[in-house]
Amino acid sequence: MLPIAQILHPTDFSESSGCAWQLACALAHDYGARLVALHVMPPPTIVYGEGITPPEPEDSTRQAQDQLDHLSVFEENVRAERQLVEGDAVTEILRIARDMPADLIVMGTHGRTGFERILMGSVAEQVLRKATCPVLTVKNPRTSS
Repeated sequence: MLPIAQILHPTDFSESSGCAWQLACALAHDYGARLVALHVMPPPTIVYGEGITPPEPEDSTRQAQDQLDHLSVFEENVRAERQLVEGDAVTEILRIARDMPADLIVMGTHGRTGFERILMGSVAEQVLRKATCPVLTVKNPRTSS
């Protein structure tokens, strides 16, 4: 059995991240592992021009911290921590995973394919390729129509 003592859950607060969070909580419970929820905020952008008012960085940070704080732990006896950092998502996820050190990364994926994936890139794919520990990606289950 794979020893799992520390689990990292990067989140963008999307529906697929919510599904990954539920699984990360269950795994943390089953293995008695420490669970770290991580949100990476992009660095603030400077916008020049008239009529465009970018959001205040403090507001964005406060909103992200509130979302992190309101992640409900679905299992009893799970040690969950929350971290908010600023930077490039892939770089910061890999850095935190290395520094913990994480035994497993559990993250959501939007399941983009084709041209949309080429345009948008995929944080999950890059983490999967570069991480030194196993990465479990979770796609939002399709709802029945």
